[in-house]
Amino acid sequence: QVQLVESGGGLVQAGGSLRLSCAMSGSISSINRMGWYRQGPGPQRELVATITTGGPTNYADSVKDRFIISRNKNTVYLQMNSLEPEDTAVYYCHALILYMNYWGQGTQVTVSS
Repeated sequence: QVQLVESGGGLVQAGGSLRLSCAMSGSISSINRMGWYRQGPGPQRELVATITTGGPTNYADSVKDRFIISRNKNTVYLQMNSLEPEDTAVYYCHALILYMNYWGQGTQVTVSS
């Protein structure tokens, strides 16, 4: 079993910063990719950023130059700067391990104007 536990969400004013963390535990063998997704008021869960083991990072256009994804062993981070009200959403950690998808429970980020 693989578990992903997010932390670091909360309420922040526009222009502020937050740092999300996602710690993985369990039977972790080969991690293909880790990342963050978010779901706002709409039905779609959208990609925010991903980081591939030994490879590049990828960002949604809406967060480029504001968010930074990083990873240290089995923990992935999302540094969010210059936050905007449009960034308000539940943020989910994702891991692709041996081409199976795993998700965290989500953490709420609310940006007030």
